[in-house]
Amino acid sequence: MSAKIQMLRAPAARVPAFELGGIVAELRYSREVSHNIRLGGKVTEAPAAATVAEIMDSVVTALFPTHLGPHGLSHDRVDLFVTNALSTAFTRLGDQLARGLQFDANGLSPLEAKRRAQAIVQGFARQLPAIRALLVSDLKAAQQRDASAESLAEVLICHPGSRAIIHHRLAHALHGAGARLVARIVAALAHATTGIDIHPGASIGPGFFIAKGTGVTIGETAVIGENVCLHQGVTLGEHAAEGAAPPRRRVPRHPIIENNVTIHAGATILGRITIGAGSVIGGNVWLTRSLPPGSSVTQAAHAVSPIHSLD
Repeated sequence: MSAKIQMLRAPAARVPAFELGGIVAELRYSREVSHNIRLGGKVTEAPAAATVAEIMDSVVTALFPTHLGPHGLSHDRVDLFVTNALSTAFTRLGDQLARGLQFDANGLSPLEAKRRAQAIVQGFARQLPAIRALLVSDLKAAQQRDASAESLAEVLICHPGSRAIIHHRLAHALHGAGARLVARIVAALAHATTGIDIHPGASIGPGFFIAKGTGVTIGETAVIGENVCLHQGVTLGEHAAEGAAPPRRRVPRHPIIENNVTIHAGATILGRITIGAGSVIGGNVWLTRSLPPGSSVTQAAHAVSPIHSLD
């Protein structure tokens, strides 16, 4: 005689009976009438940040396939892998760019946006070899300046500064081609994962190194020369006087940092000023005036007093 075994099932969870009808109706009224922020008042699909992130990951992997590609990728199959990765990424990128271009100030139609997106993708693709050359110069600069870095692979895979500059150089190319919204999404994704905020409009020369990196902020019209090093917490921002009118868009308002400059942690450099080549800016310095080449700026000396025992 065999025993029959019955599976015991947990009782189904009860779903709270929220009264959502009125809330949904009010939200619809807010979207469509009282607080309508849609482009032209109608529904327009915006670029999807999650999709843009996947696209950028594919492009970055294609730039460094033997370091970031799949396990077991043989030498004779690298080109095939890169071809497939870029082909898929560019197809998806064209769709995201077309969505983003409809939010441009010029107000492109869906058809015009699609045509413009394809042209941007083609131009972006042609820039990849030059972008990779810049990135290799950044990786080498990081390895040379960071005493803890054992290899270029470590710099590429582990350094948040490397991740930020890789995404910036890709975003900068898209931004320069007019795909500003998608470029801003790429920058925001890097900011979220590294704590480094670089506007895609900023122009940055080769050999750029961000040490540690958390809290670094670089504004839209900043211009950075070759072999520049920034430490954590550095701000290259705009300088707005109290009570002044808001700055005009895309007017140069951020610093120019010339070649071979080092800026230490927490320094704040504001306005359209020039930091001359070879200068060194000390930690926590607040600077709103230009400096000639070869300058060294540090905080004023602080008085040091002994700590007396509470006893």
